[in-house]
Amino acid sequence: MSHSQPGHKAPTTVAIGLEGQRTGDAGMEEFRTQVPEWTPELEEEGVADPWALPQLKASGPSWKELNWKDRLRHVVIGVLKGFALLGLLYLFICSLDILSSAFQLLSSKVTGDIFKDNVVLSNPVAGLVIGVLVTVLVQSSSTSSSIVVSMVASNLLTVKASVPIIMGVNVGTSITSTLVSMAQSGARDEFRRAFGGSAVHGIFNWMTVLVLLPLEVAARALEKLSGLVVGAFTLSPGQRAPDILKVLTQPLTHLIVQLDPKVISESATGNVTNSIIKRWCVTRDEVNVETIPVKNMSECIMQSCFPCGVQLCLEKNITSTVYVERCHHIFVGSSLTDLAIGFILLAGSLLVLCSGLVLIVRLLNSVLQGQIAQVIRKVINAEFPFPFGWLSGYLAIVVGAVMTFVVQSSSVFTAAIIPLIGVGVISMERAYPLLLGSNIGTTTTALLAALASPADQLLSAVQVSLIHLFFNIAGILLWYLVPALRLPIPLAKKFGNVTAHYRWVAGVYLLFSFFLIPLAVFGLSMAGTVVLAAVGGPLLGLLALVILINVMQRRCPAWLPRCLRSWDFLPIWLHSLQPWDQVITSCCKCCPQAHDPPADTTVKEAYCYENPVVLDTHRL
Repeated sequence: MSHSQPGHKAPTTVAIGLEGQRTGDAGMEEFRTQVPEWTPELEEEGVADPWALPQLKASGPSWKELNWKDRLRHVVIGVLKGFALLGLLYLFICSLDILSSAFQLLSSKVTGDIFKDNVVLSNPVAGLVIGVLVTVLVQSSSTSSSIVVSMVASNLLTVKASVPIIMGVNVGTSITSTLVSMAQSGARDEFRRAFGGSAVHGIFNWMTVLVLLPLEVAARALEKLSGLVVGAFTLSPGQRAPDILKVLTQPLTHLIVQLDPKVISESATGNVTNSIIKRWCVTRDEVNVETIPVKNMSECIMQSCFPCGVQLCLEKNITSTVYVERCHHIFVGSSLTDLAIGFILLAGSLLVLCSGLVLIVRLLNSVLQGQIAQVIRKVINAEFPFPFGWLSGYLAIVVGAVMTFVVQSSSVFTAAIIPLIGVGVISMERAYPLLLGSNIGTTTTALLAALASPADQLLSAVQVSLIHLFFNIAGILLWYLVPALRLPIPLAKKFGNVTAHYRWVAGVYLLFSFFLIPLAVFGLSMAGTVVLAAVGGPLLGLLALVILINVMQRRCPAWLPRCLRSWDFLPIWLHSLQPWDQVITSCCKCCPQAHDPPADTTVKEAYCYENPVVLDTHRL
């Protein structure tokens, strides 16, 4: 036909080599044929979306086809798998608690030294990275927040200086989900989804900081808003809310180690003790009356003095702590230092954490099959009928907040969500509001804890907790309220695609985002604000320029000079990860390679043999 089909591009003439066997002569022959330009699009039609939830196939015969013996066996096996999953989840949560204790033992002195430098804390950028570093070191946003509250209540830190630290605390808590996603790096598609799910949490926190930190520096919006709310209510100390998760995990974790939270907070205020390990679990205060000599006659105005020998004396009540019962954990009588005990707990908790997580993922893969997985997936990813479909995400935010409040830990909730994202039970679009809800849930937990503070710390504790709450609410208004502005989801998917091909990128992201960059900024801030601005300003400007050029290369390349329409003028190691991948994989040959699930070759072969265009474009 001389005319092209409507809706398609006109075919172009290309030369294709044909290897054929002829009678008496085998050689190459050039011929000309008509091949449409849209041939690459045909090849992509069979490629599935890697972010689509995997197809769950039924395993074995259906329930109706089973006899009563097989049904009984299936029920017993299902119940045993359920108990095994609950037991592994319990060990996983306990290992997270021990891991947090290990990091606190390793970094208690460092944390105190970091918080002591008021000159550094007055810099908002330095305060931000200090919040990130401290939360990464102690592996607990609640502990970091309590340290900040103690410093504000002790007048060692102003509310204005605490706002960037609270922002950093919110960023640092996302490291737990990133560590959990690394356990699924063996399967490419599972790792893609799991790491993308963890990255969407961190990207949301960082993007919220990039908007709200300059606004806070310029207008002090969060500080003023929290101050107005605190001033509008009459607060009085109340009772601490029950910690449901601690009630379940403490019988095991308290047999391993116990830390004194008061000592951890006092280390930041300057009252450093020898050890933060709790050795006495039951104590009581006794008041003794002692007779002391009067050094100044003004003391006799408030109390009655009496002669004792050649001088005047008075009686004074002295409160002393009486140790009643020692704790019963493993390290109660140990002579090891906190650093040595921290390394022991770190190694043991990481071993249990990784082993338990791998077993949980495998058990989920075996349990979530067939009709059970379909039901769970439909319930979690369900949408309200039109026109109320937009309410589904907000319901997920409420569910995430409630579940986090119940378990009293955002780290535990996000660590439980990530494996479900990896195995394909929860979609990225549904995981995003659940993770946002966990941010709200952990702030409500901190707010209730602040309401139980002593009277002298009540106002500052509540104001710091409100700052944390308003920060996360503002983030939801920025990056979730308008569907077009839910940018963390596509950014996390792109990041997940990169890490699926180059798994070492996940380790580089973890190392740079939570350790090297915060440490570098903290070191520059120690040298002074001028040095930090002189070094960080040009780097941020260069980064913004690169992002702008990348956007223009995709949207409007004609506006750019010809040399900037691609990065090919740069050395390949500056615009491609392939050279770095060759170097890293050659140095780490012992690392396991990511494997893909076996592809269905039958469909691909049928497609190739039945498509004449594909046949004409391949050598015979």
